[in-house]
Amino acid sequence: MPRSTMLRFAQWHIWLGWLVGVPILMWTVSGLVMVAKPITEVRDGNLRLPTPEAEQILPADTNIAVALPGDASRPVKSVTTAMQQGRAVTTIAYMDGTLERYDADGTALGPLSEIEARQMVAAGIKGGDKVISSTAFAADDVPFDFRRPMDVWQVTLEDDTNVYVGQHTGKIEAVRTSWWRLFDFMWGLHIMDLQEREDTSHPILILFAALAVIGALLGCILMFRRRKPKVAT
Repeated sequence: MPRSTMLRFAQWHIWLGWLVGVPILMWTVSGLVMVAKPITEVRDGNLRLPTPEAEQILPADTNIAVALPGDASRPVKSVTTAMQQGRAVTTIAYMDGTLERYDADGTALGPLSEIEARQMVAAGIKGGDKVISSTAFAADDVPFDFRRPMDVWQVTLEDDTNVYVGQHTGKIEAVRTSWWRLFDFMWGLHIMDLQEREDTSHPILILFAALAVIGALLGCILMFRRRKPKVAT
């Protein structure tokens, strides 16, 4: 290959190195942080306490007195019955995303109270009895570390862990530790989307990834350029 072409490639390689050096470093550091701990530990910090199998089984004499609504304009997506806090609870999920919960005798259950949410966290999370605060959030105003359109209670523990309990599901929906929030921030850096942290295919990411590939290819080509032999003195 002509020397002039190789010199041009070398110049391009240098300029691309300056341009994509920061993103490459960012991808490497964020990737290192994200693989530092197993993903199962990141998701809940191994804080969830296992529920004894006996407490998950419906009693043989359970009678469920819940009738499905006859309103055809509100189709039902699913109906499930499970043990929640020592009682059989039937949950009806509708196609519009709403939920209704009923006791075994057919009594409608309202949204989970603050006391019930705290009790659930104390029973289901390690250190869940060490609560700093509990706050109710509407589905359209949830904290950034939850990011799901659902009415929830945010129960904050002494170690800065946020436990989210669904007001209508009666379940612990998410556990957000300090490490999870760091992981989430690094994920945003990795995909270059700190605002939503969901878009893994946007023009800026594709552009810098393509430039990094071109820079790497130029570096591979420059490895084979001829060098003038040193003159012996």
